[in-house]
Amino acid sequence: MKSRIRKSWWIFLLSFLILSCSKKEYPGQTTEALPSHPLQSSADLDVVLEQIGNARVVMLGEASHGTHEYYEWRAALTKRLILEKGFDFIAIEGEWADSYRVNQFIKGPRKDSLQAVALLRQYDRWPTWMWGNREVASLVTWLNQYNQDKPAGQKAGFYGMDVYCLWESVSELMPYIQGNDTLTQIARSVAGCFQPFNGSGQDYAISVLNASATCKTQTERLYRSVFNATGGGETATTEDAFVAQQNALVAYNAERYYSAMVQSSALSWNIRDDHMAQTVERLLQFHGSDSKVIIWAHNTHIGDARYTDMASSGEFNLGQLMREQFGRENVYAVGFGGYQGKVIASTAWEGSIETMNVPSAQRGSWEHLLHQQGGGNRILLSSELKNISSLNKAIGHRAIGVVYAPHNERGNYVPSVIPERYDAFLYFERTTALQPLYTDARNEPPDTYPWGQ
Repeated sequence: MKSRIRKSWWIFLLSFLILSCSKKEYPGQTTEALPSHPLQSSADLDVVLEQIGNARVVMLGEASHGTHEYYEWRAALTKRLILEKGFDFIAIEGEWADSYRVNQFIKGPRKDSLQAVALLRQYDRWPTWMWGNREVASLVTWLNQYNQDKPAGQKAGFYGMDVYCLWESVSELMPYIQGNDTLTQIARSVAGCFQPFNGSGQDYAISVLNASATCKTQTERLYRSVFNATGGGETATTEDAFVAQQNALVAYNAERYYSAMVQSSALSWNIRDDHMAQTVERLLQFHGSDSKVIIWAHNTHIGDARYTDMASSGEFNLGQLMREQFGRENVYAVGFGGYQGKVIASTAWEGSIETMNVPSAQRGSWEHLLHQQGGGNRILLSSELKNISSLNKAIGHRAIGVVYAPHNERGNYVPSVIPERYDAFLYFERTTALQPLYTDARNEPPDTYPWGQ
């Protein structure tokens, strides 16, 4: 019976991949020169800082999870936002439990880069390189140094907004509910329910599909009980209460995500991005009405889904939700992309890390159009592109996931109305690979399975 279920799982995945690879090509043709600005040094980011103005939410994307330049320039822009515009914290497409330890690290005593590297090795869920890399270690070291002369309430923070770490969040919750026998008993019942699946969201999803097990009742009870014990529906007033709530929220939404994973790709995607939005909103509420956030996530999350083919599939994303929640004038989205180069990725789920060649962008794509316009790293502002009629319709825009096949790139292009999807775009003519802290694969289920963004 189990073999038939696994066969159905792989049929589902194969069907998804076939559909992904059948996307139409959207030729990008324009004879107009696209206005742009050079991108050579951090000072060149002035034009972006000026446009950001008083926005409360700034979202910084990436066209892959394995490109050095995307991480490097997101860090450069992040530092300037913190130093010059008083942004309060970073929210990443990463796990809450591991990222909260980074938050405690950067707000603690002065540490060196070797200690930052050791800290980031805790990101041991595949794909380990997303946050376990030298580029992030450099930023974490800078944040720790920046915070040294700041009062407790003014230290920059670092949080994870993703939904996967169900088992870790239940474990991390325990110290915060110590002494409350009722909550401890409920949390132990959740841990016991999930124990047979050995930390595998895939195995749990298969059991739900097979109707052999579900932990929905237990996680929902834990979520509601923790929130009721720490202020009900109101925002937590202490950090311990907030962290307890967040761990319970992760467990609740992770169960929903894994349950939906083998049933509907659109539903599971929406649960995940809705959780990211919930987390950002909660963090902003907790940090106060004047607080501001910098979000690091893939372009597929931060670029407004309404201006891609995601909308026709019934999917929304974080970028869309942020604009809807806070108003477009208070949200600024920066997309990233490149023409060719190298990237860190894998050829298979849970596979080994590889440095791969990224071929020249597909003819007619957004990246190919920018290459034709003269190449060179540069900044493009949507406010300067909106009057170009050829850009007011969809054009293929490359997106590379954690699993990548350079020889078959057709399914890697997302039809996008670029000036509406983003507020600015950072383009790189040639990219280099991210620098992972280790290259051994782990046995944990891939965070982005089976979609890879």
